[in-house]
Amino acid sequence: MLITGGATGIGYAMAEAFLDAGSTVAICGRTETSLLEARAKHPGFHTRVCDVSNEEDRRRLLEWTAAQLPGLNILVNNAGVQRDIDFTKGIDDFLAGENEIRVNLEAAIILTGLFVPLLAKSKNSAIVNVTSGLGFVPATRMPVYSASKAGLHAYSMAIRHQLSKVGIKVFEVVPPAVDTELNPDGRAKRGNFKANLTPREFVSGVMKGLQNDAFEIGYGMTEGLIQASRAELDKSFEQMNSRM
Repeated sequence: MLITGGATGIGYAMAEAFLDAGSTVAICGRTETSLLEARAKHPGFHTRVCDVSNEEDRRRLLEWTAAQLPGLNILVNNAGVQRDIDFTKGIDDFLAGENEIRVNLEAAIILTGLFVPLLAKSKNSAIVNVTSGLGFVPATRMPVYSASKAGLHAYSMAIRHQLSKVGIKVFEVVPPAVDTELNPDGRAKRGNFKANLTPREFVSGVMKGLQNDAFEIGYGMTEGLIQASRAELDKSFEQMNSRM
């Protein structure tokens, strides 16, 4: 299996869980130092430096994976960035940092398309897209992140139907707030906010969902969001954003 953004956070916890389960695991990420640290802890990891928002890097990742793991049967689209963006200031805030649409949504879409021919060669193949509870109830301080995850949710639904024709299952993993390195600047503004849920705790629930073929996997609050009515989602939106 291959996990993007697999050197830290949820991706790293998933890599550990699959390695413990006996899987051959490859992880990629933009920071070589983080990859080296992950492999030092788990020498069984295959690692690759890759910026999934870069077209050439994506194609080289496919070539590398096909050579290193020709029997690849699981792709986890986990890499993501999150930013606080204030559009009352115009467009400058959006343009001043990383493009969440390119990293969180476009990269997952393109990697899926690139890897489908390779995945289709193996039995029991799957794609796992890591979205967010904010894809169901957007946060006003993180509008683009929320939109990118809502888009990935819709994409997951659509390709689940498409790829069933070639024997590839599509899972969506929907995290609540998890204690990761995501959006350090935003968390610092909020007094170094720290979520009470660790990546390992969250991933333990994810693994159970994958084993049971639960195609939309939530945890705690997001389990309810997946099943919520529009009225319930609107209420959650008002409650969450009234505090922002």
